[in-house]
Amino acid sequence: MSYMSQEGYDKLRAQIKQLEEVERPEVIRQIQEAREKGDLSENAEYDAAKEAQGKLETKIAELKAILMDAKIIDTSKVNTDTVQILTKVEMKNVKTGAVMTYTLVSESEANLREGKISVKTPIAQGLLGKKVGDVATIKIPQGIIELEITNISI
Repeated sequence: MSYMSQEGYDKLRAQIKQLEEVERPEVIRQIQEAREKGDLSENAEYDAAKEAQGKLETKIAELKAILMDAKIIDTSKVNTDTVQILTKVEMKNVKTGAVMTYTLVSESEANLREGKISVKTPIAQGLLGKKVGDVATIKIPQGIIELEITNISI
């Protein structure tokens, strides 16, 4: 089961719609165009278009599987006493004093540029269940990091 926000669910549905209604017809058009050029056994355009179609259909199937398995979380009912999915966590690196803020989201919603990290990342896993004032000691690929939780919000 994949937990996500309504926003994340809607974005995923829009992405599937884009793939099915815009990109799929374009790939089909490319296949037909390549087919019209004759001998398919030596037609690189046809092979490339068929490969693109396969990748597109795989992506659509993967996204639909995520949607089928999705459970939408009502953010108004998310408790901010502890760190959990869909909470925004402000924390301070105990060693460097650097302050960072991340929102914990499902894998399909993760986007580091937007400050959204997957609940499956080592940092998120180390933060889950912690409260304001707690220090989380987290093992990351670069070593051990200690993060003090300074605020939890939505």
